[in-house]
Amino acid sequence: MNVLVFLIPTSIFLGLLGLVFFLWTMRSRQYDDPAGDAQRILSGIYDDAPPED
Repeated sequence: MNVLVFLIPTSIFLGLLGLVFFLWTMRSRQYDDPAGDAQRILSGIYDDAPPED
């Protein structure tokens, strides 16, 4: 049971650290790409297929 004294604060710290980094990526607008989305919808080229030579 003594190991819980270390595991619970560590898991809370790692969870908060992940939340902080997620919020940082949201504030730095890393997920915004409206022009790219519009081009991908109208394009016939798919990202999952390898390019043909």
